[in-house]
Amino acid sequence: MKFEKIDIKKHRDEVVKFRKDSFKVSFGDTSGFGEEEEYLHWLDEKIRDFPKGIVLVEEDGKYIGQLELTIRQYESREIGYVNLYYLIPEMRGKGKGKELHNYAKQFFQNNKVSEYHLRVSPSNTAAIKFYLKVGMKEFGPEVDGKVIRMKGYL
Repeated sequence: MKFEKIDIKKHRDEVVKFRKDSFKVSFGDTSGFGEEEEYLHWLDEKIRDFPKGIVLVEEDGKYIGQLELTIRQYESREIGYVNLYYLIPEMRGKGKGKELHNYAKQFFQNNKVSEYHLRVSPSNTAAIKFYLKVGMKEFGPEVDGKVIRMKGYL
């Protein structure tokens, strides 16, 4: 498994497809995705700030996933934040998520944060089960119950 820095020009179609699919899996449709150009602009900014955190996952010459990892402020302290863990459908449930999670933990460690968060749709039970399995804890609902904040510690 290889982690490759995203190049918007080269990977545009792939990253948009993966991000839209993540919305479909999480919320049942892509209506919350918004505008492609807006997403790509946001992604470009994050690539500049966190080049090793915004990556495509490649295996056997094929892109099988994507990570969007950043560092941000939360309640007056810096934390790691997982904006996206994504694997293509045929790679889910095969232990690949653990490898993505290990990469994420190393990224957060390299950026000197000991806590990381993410938000997940309450209906995405497979993701919640995975996050609990890797040691994260549910912290509570946010955005009027549309998502659950989860926390992990290094």
